[in-house]
Amino acid sequence: MFLRIFLSLFLCLPISALAEEVQPEKPKQLLLVSFDGAGDNTLWQRSRDFARTANIRFTYFLSCTLVLAKPDAAAYKGPHHKAGRSNIGFAQSREEARTRLAHVWQAHLEGHEIASHTCGHFDGADWSEADWATEMKSFRSVLSDAWAANDAARDEPQGWRAFVEQGIRGFRAPYLSVPDTLFAAEKQAGFLYDASSVTRGPEAPVDKGGVSRFGLPLIPEGPKQRPIIAMDYNLFIRHSAGVENPSRSAEFEERAYTAFRAAFDRQYEGDRSPLQIGLHFVKMNGGAYWRAMERLATEVCKLPDVACVTYAEAMEVLEDGRVQESSGL
Repeated sequence: MFLRIFLSLFLCLPISALAEEVQPEKPKQLLLVSFDGAGDNTLWQRSRDFARTANIRFTYFLSCTLVLAKPDAAAYKGPHHKAGRSNIGFAQSREEARTRLAHVWQAHLEGHEIASHTCGHFDGADWSEADWATEMKSFRSVLSDAWAANDAARDEPQGWRAFVEQGIRGFRAPYLSVPDTLFAAEKQAGFLYDASSVTRGPEAPVDKGGVSRFGLPLIPEGPKQRPIIAMDYNLFIRHSAGVENPSRSAEFEERAYTAFRAAFDRQYEGDRSPLQIGLHFVKMNGGAYWRAMERLATEVCKLPDVACVTYAEAMEVLEDGRVQESSGL
């Protein structure tokens, strides 16, 4: 008798209520924040300090000439360029390079990810696969020998060379140039993912040819909500035509923060596709875009259903549906 009553009540439930009972739990919202270049040592310190308070792990796309001192610049030769040339320069001294190397290693130990942004920051849109392979080889070679080249061989951390050869598995091309030759070279060089593409909005990465391709999303921004790549340089160009205007820094920060937060909320309340935001180690427009990112991360990265992770961690999460717990961050 009791069973019949229970079944009749159960069958009388509206279909919507039954659907709610079996609705799957939403995945965690992923936020991926990365830095291109990774040069300025004060910003290395700022980002690492901030990460400890905000429960976020960053991906640093490092340019290898920034750990090569200017007197040693000729040790690097980019494809189709003379030795000692770089679009972003070199470390001004071996002391500066040593400080940067220490930040790279400490960030690695703290759970952040070090990835490649090539060496000389040249536009490889017309490069052959062999050209890309040469630049990728230079990246690992310069980084492997960096401690010794900067008069600090005895300070080289145990495991450094293995880390350079085996632990750097992500790549972002300068200027977001993505010819087919790039992806073929990445596969041969052992990179697992590329983060150079641009997508219409936040999307999960797609695997093509054995390399996972992440794309920086277009997000609405400004009074007219025009799409823009979620990267500080693009905001800098739109807001002030690439000319520093610190007097409007607070205004530009608010615009960037509003765009970042709205893009995050759309995913968080929607299908929870990963959101990527790209920055540089330059305080454009008085640091407006760094502050906007820090505001967003402070607000969302401690939420229980949000994970602010590296690209490598995001790949693991998307593959197996789990998020590694933060290790001390």
